[in-house]
Amino acid sequence: MALTQRLEFRQSQSLVMTPQPMQAIKLLRLSNLDLATFVEDELERNPLLERASDGSETPVAGEPAPERERAEFSESPDHDEMGATYSHDGSDDSAQFSDRSGSDGLESQQPDEWMNRDLGTRTEIEQTLDTGLDNVFSEEPAEAAARAAQDAAPTAYTEWGGGASNDDSYNLEAFVAAEETLGGHLAERLAVAFTDPAKRMIGQYLIDLVDEAGYLPPDLGDVGERLGAAVQDIESVLGVLQKFDPPGVCARSLSECLAIQLREQNRYDPAMQALVEHLDLLAKRDIASLRKICGVDDEDLADMIGEIRRLDPKPGLKFGSARMQTVVPDVYVRPGPDGGWHVELNSDTLPRVLVNQVYYSELSKTIRKDGDKSYFTDCLQNATWLVRALDQRARTILKVATEIVRQQDGFFTQGVAHLRPLNLKAVADAIQMHESTVSRVTANKYMATNRGSFELKYFFTASIASADGGEAHSAEAVRHHIRQLIDGENPAVILSDDTIVERLRATGIDIARRTVAKYRESMRIPSSVQRRRDKQSMLGNALTAPATASERTTSDRSRDIAPA
Repeated sequence: MALTQRLEFRQSQSLVMTPQPMQAIKLLRLSNLDLATFVEDELERNPLLERASDGSETPVAGEPAPERERAEFSESPDHDEMGATYSHDGSDDSAQFSDRSGSDGLESQQPDEWMNRDLGTRTEIEQTLDTGLDNVFSEEPAEAAARAAQDAAPTAYTEWGGGASNDDSYNLEAFVAAEETLGGHLAERLAVAFTDPAKRMIGQYLIDLVDEAGYLPPDLGDVGERLGAAVQDIESVLGVLQKFDPPGVCARSLSECLAIQLREQNRYDPAMQALVEHLDLLAKRDIASLRKICGVDDEDLADMIGEIRRLDPKPGLKFGSARMQTVVPDVYVRPGPDGGWHVELNSDTLPRVLVNQVYYSELSKTIRKDGDKSYFTDCLQNATWLVRALDQRARTILKVATEIVRQQDGFFTQGVAHLRPLNLKAVADAIQMHESTVSRVTANKYMATNRGSFELKYFFTASIASADGGEAHSAEAVRHHIRQLIDGENPAVILSDDTIVERLRATGIDIARRTVAKYRESMRIPSSVQRRRDKQSMLGNALTAPATASERTTSDRSRDIAPA
């Protein structure tokens, strides 16, 4: 077969996504915090983008508004009325000011002439007033005190720096001490505890492995291979690190953490050691086995368990850790006056950016180089696309949230038990969008309702078939039913998973036992055996406490009667 070269023309169609639609799709998935960061980067990168004014700052009467502010109001379609009011108020104030200055021109010139007039020397002034200046302009006690305080040396930092506490550039957080971290705290103790550089290196490596709770990885076998150190040296350094404050830090397990704290309190005797080594039995409330292993009676075992509970299982959390970010809702749902629901966007999470057309028109008149012209043309196009993408994102979020509220009206009215099964396709078909668009919109977005704040994905749940062939049940509603059954169970009659299945089927929910077990474990609810032990233990403690108090009262009475 011979190989030849030839030219062919072929016509085909393909979908090519430009950077602008890709940017719009990216903005849909971003949370409000990520979106704010993205917009801040665009504001720094694009000179034609500017942050929209909220209208709180108004110009001084008689002074024209800055050119950039007029451009902001004129470019925003949502602020036409605000811009009109803004410019209308400014023109009125300017007209009033000019009228006053025209009618009272003589009065306005007389004070100026009087102020510019030369009054002469001190002797001439005293002769004119026929008295001394000290008698005419004598300082009152309050004025003298104020003048003394003004002449005094400044004491506050803002007085020395020439700033004020209400200045925008004044940052109070700059004077707050940095929060001490666990790693920094341990590193300071390490510098004092060791003088050998090799041991300091081992200690610093181990400190870097400590998590925010204060624990080391369970297996430290590869530390010696990476550092080229002997196992004995690593163990000796680890023993010193475990004596650092807070007690229990640098432990490799919960048992070791509690043991370190008990040694610090001089309470790590053989009975307590046996209890710490069998924490799994303590979690299962297997009191009989613990009593046999520790070799103590019920009273001593209760005291030992009380000491264990007073220890700190996560000593590292006393120091600074990653700050928890408060969830800011993107959508608010409030009851309407007609019995419905009012859905609105949270304006605080929507970035307000505008395109400065005035600045671009001024630049277009002065730019001569082709490279500069193309650069600012691209900036104008990107800024326009960003403004449109942000507006489309807000409209899409509102449309999806409104449809979710319409589909899940029973949840907002009556609670979780009336949550309906819902998938992305149902919402997408209702608002005539693609499922992928709905999926991006519901990611990292939160809705504030009368029943709390929920992620938008919370309202999309799987369906559980009905036992009588009726309407399907939501998986979240089934979880709610399971939790209600377990919370209301009798301590003497604990419900097993099979019993829960029977009761759910009696209410019309067709569910398997393994599904009940999966839902129960996802809600961190222990098994029926564990719940029976926990509730019997709690019931036993509640019954023995009054008996002990009555026994003490009887013994006190017997001691009082005995001497008589």
